[in-house]
Amino acid sequence: MTTTPDATALLSLVQWLSPAFPTGAFAYSHGLEQAVSVGDVADAKAFGAWLSAILDHGTGWNDAVLLACALRPGSDFDLLNQTARALAGSAERLQETTEQGAAFAMARGQMGQADAVAEALPVAVGRAAGALGLPAQTVIAVYLHAFASNLTSAAVRFVPLGQAAGQKVLAAQHARIAALSQRAAGATLDTLASGAFRAELHAMAHETLDVRIFKT
Repeated sequence: MTTTPDATALLSLVQWLSPAFPTGAFAYSHGLEQAVSVGDVADAKAFGAWLSAILDHGTGWNDAVLLACALRPGSDFDLLNQTARALAGSAERLQETTEQGAAFAMARGQMGQADAVAEALPVAVGRAAGALGLPAQTVIAVYLHAFASNLTSAAVRFVPLGQAAGQKVLAAQHARIAALSQRAAGATLDTLASGAFRAELHAMAHETLDVRIFKT
């Protein structure tokens, strides 16, 4: 027997992770801009492979684990925040997660939600979402979908991809996101791992890219 998530709580989560919520997510490409600039990502197929790798072996998985840990009662948010910062492989990756997390907390604070704290994005979202009473797998899935959606939007603008091509790539990630969310829901910090080395190198190289559209 499954429990249906509370509609109001689910809508709050969707609002926090929607493009309309003022985290400035549209300004970050997670190193994708550099990957496009050097020709690693030039079409929908290459972008799909890049996005899959980020989700499976990069920030997608690590953020999912950190979020899962932050959702649990009695979480050590300071430890999780410091861990998230340590996992950032470059200055821009650190900037990305901390600036979005701070903007997320600021927006919630301006909405009158006193538990808003400026910290790395998955930790800030976990701190906030823990009170919603939603299944961890649901929260993680919506978070990862928002993450993938933002990168798809960046790819549509910069590769460039057509809108339909971008949406096909995103739709193809749904099963992967569902599986990752299920795995991460019961994960601990011991399962943190990253093997997206080329993406990390692109993120570092982006810091000195001559002309940039995105912050990262």
